[in-house]
Amino acid sequence: MPKSPLFAALLLVAFASAASAQQLPTVRIRGTIEAVDGAMLSIKSRDGADMKVRTTDSVAVFGVAKTDLSEIKPGSYIGVTAMPEPDGTQKAIAVHIFPENQRGAAEGFRPWDLRANSTMTNATVAETVKGTDGQNITVKYKDGEKKVVVPPGTPVVTFVAGDKSELKPGAKIIIFGAVKKDDGTLEANRVNVGRDGIAPPM
Repeated sequence: MPKSPLFAALLLVAFASAASAQQLPTVRIRGTIEAVDGAMLSIKSRDGADMKVRTTDSVAVFGVAKTDLSEIKPGSYIGVTAMPEPDGTQKAIAVHIFPENQRGAAEGFRPWDLRANSTMTNATVAETVKGTDGQNITVKYKDGEKKVVVPPGTPVVTFVAGDKSELKPGAKIIIFGAVKKDDGTLEANRVNVGRDGIAPPM
């Protein structure tokens, strides 16, 4: 029996809905938690906007803790927030060290939004040597490599396991990819919280 035009139209809508569900836009959020109501976080973003983000039931919470530059060794998997220099090197603004179970996360080089023209490189450390302007680090990722200079005083942090109790008023957070739902609400399955009063520097 031939399918009706209405059936065909409904089928198209269903496929379109499924496709859009797989490609929902994400939003990067930096700010301070102002209030918590169950799974709903009220956040004051770094630009002063009031935002509400619902956390999923299985939300992963990670602490962002200060660590030492000496913890970055050949083989470490790191993320470098940086500004490009005229000679092609990347001058680090902040460096975060991934735990081993997050090796490979978002690997590669891309534009970033910490500052105008800033970049992010997630890659494996191939070499690290002391230089005149700071630590010189060569990082390699699947499509290439970058030379990074880490000036003295650059914030270096690492991710550590956290829990939902850290999602409280006053906590400084970064959410790398809150999902914007069709109804405009934001949902997060991971929240990174600054430890000991620090703001996640990336």
